[in-house]
Amino acid sequence: MAQKKKPAKGGSTIALNKKARHEFHIEQKFEAGLQLHGWEVKALRAGKAQITDAYVLIKDEEAWLLGAHFPPLPSVSTHINPDPTRTRKLLLHRRELATLIGKTQQTGHTCVPLALYWKKNLVKCEIALAKGKKQYDKRHTEKERDWNRQKQRILRDTLR
Repeated sequence: MAQKKKPAKGGSTIALNKKARHEFHIEQKFEAGLQLHGWEVKALRAGKAQITDAYVLIKDEEAWLLGAHFPPLPSVSTHINPDPTRTRKLLLHRRELATLIGKTQQTGHTCVPLALYWKKNLVKCEIALAKGKKQYDKRHTEKERDWNRQKQRILRDTLR
């Protein structure tokens, strides 16, 4: 008798930063680990995280995630004082850090978090090397998205 595989869980994504894709041109993506406390992991397992206002700061040849909000669960132990917006260290390879340091020192480049997700039992943060969009770029992207939607509607209606 064949063994049945366990179904994949509903989704391994914890949080997305849709605002970053609207505000920046994404040039290069990296996968970074996060250095977390126990209560933060519990909050992430419950799906409670916000990274819309978060950004990555590179200081002393280390990458740090600032502005990410992980609200503590009410069942967190009473002997700790959780700080939901504390600075968290990102774990990257030396070559990746060197690339980020070199590119972010150029004008207009920054580093932003795009997503938090599970990879097996570890929390990973997808960060991107990005360049800011101008207002007309944002309008052009929105027009292109609307046109693609309209094309799909037209194709769907003609095939019926």
